[in-house]
Amino acid sequence: MGPLIINDIITQNTNFFLAFLIGIGFGFVLESSGFSSSRKLAGMFYGYDTVVLKVFFTAAIVAMLGLLFMSLFNWIDLDMVYVNPTYLWSTIIGGAIMGAGFITGGFCPGTSFCGASIGKIDAMFFIGGMFLGIIIFAEAYPLLEPFYKGSFKGTPTLPHALGLKDGVVVLGIIIVAMGMFWVGEWAEKKFPREEY
Repeated sequence: MGPLIINDIITQNTNFFLAFLIGIGFGFVLESSGFSSSRKLAGMFYGYDTVVLKVFFTAAIVAMLGLLFMSLFNWIDLDMVYVNPTYLWSTIIGGAIMGAGFITGGFCPGTSFCGASIGKIDAMFFIGGMFLGIIIFAEAYPLLEPFYKGSFKGTPTLPHALGLKDGVVVLGIIIVAMGMFWVGEWAEKKFPREEY
């Protein structure tokens, strides 16, 4: 939960409880958006259903704007927000593997649990494959560690990497999102699928 624990604003137990509530809310939103359907998720890659793009881009923009305005009002210090370290090549390869799994299985890790919780057999198999992949990676980690930890780039953010102010980058991302929404609408008309 960010800097709340570091600053002793909440306890570790409160953090776990809040994470539990957020997880339930996240699962509810996924199910309400239809993300427990592997066909809907695969539709993003085939162009006939771009709800995934719209929901996740909207969530990212809301979070980004929230952080920006909270920092402007000094309600949060962005320097205290954790940014995952970047290991370039392992991130690219990991992203490609996850993307291949996403298009092959029709689920990502979060949506697979969402689908399994309502009894989807394909989601349960996807979770089994995910855990098998985790075990294989854990066993092979000593061999993969030099590659995994190679190409370390620190914790870059777009504003720092581009040398621009936070607000300018946020505006740029919103403009890109609007363009992607338009492309999504165009794709849905260009590649319609009546039944899924």
